[in-house]
Amino acid sequence: MINNQKDSSKVAIIIGGSTGIGKSTAIKIAERGVGVILTYNTNRDKAEQTVAEIENAGGHAVALLLDAGRSETFILFKEAILEQLKSKWNRETFHYLVNNAGFGEMASFEATTEELFDRNVSVMLKAPFFITQHLLPLLEDGASIVNTTSTAALVTGIADGASAYGAVKAGLVVLSKYMAKEFSKRKIRVNSVAPGPTKTNFADSGFERFPEFVDIIANQTALGRVGEAEDLSKVIISLLSDDFGWVTGQDIEVSGGFHL
Repeated sequence: MINNQKDSSKVAIIIGGSTGIGKSTAIKIAERGVGVILTYNTNRDKAEQTVAEIENAGGHAVALLLDAGRSETFILFKEAILEQLKSKWNRETFHYLVNNAGFGEMASFEATTEELFDRNVSVMLKAPFFITQHLLPLLEDGASIVNTTSTAALVTGIADGASAYGAVKAGLVVLSKYMAKEFSKRKIRVNSVAPGPTKTNFADSGFERFPEFVDIIANQTALGRVGEAEDLSKVIISLLSDDFGWVTGQDIEVSGGFHL
């Protein structure tokens, strides 16, 4: 598993790895010598920039197109993963999976359309389930999976406008525990991280568009600031590593004490 030494024999797949938390995770795990396959949906330029940043630092990375809301494409995605594993790393298996796909279109309960609700389910619950199911035969025994949930699924994180999003993320918390139980026979650990408010491009880069909310959120956070993508990626990589080898089925809040 990941350690502080370079380990070029392992490969990580980061679903939603072109920006924000996923990008930070991809870059930091590559710094440990782990090969990276990251996915993007709409922003190819950002994905290619992330790959270039990794490779310019001496790492190895590939970006693949994936719309996590289209489950009918997952079998082709698996084939693309296998092709990259063979051609770039001369192997047919990988070691780490991070399910981080998401989007941040919020609406009140009354204004939430069936289309928006279904997209929340497809991208942030159905996708982690079926992407993992498709990739499971390629995952090494003793591997590790981390799913990205949210404090919106916790009592302390409930806020207006996030009912569909929070409900789906709560479902992912429970799914992660079932995955941990079922995959344990192969010694595959599954955990999840629940980010609090974090400065990323999530929700159309909300903190950039409404900078006045930075101080408001910071004042509601015990440690007195808004989270950064790096705060989350450090925890994700720790959960993937042997340092947390006796931890599985857990949802770890990473919020600096939001609403504590």
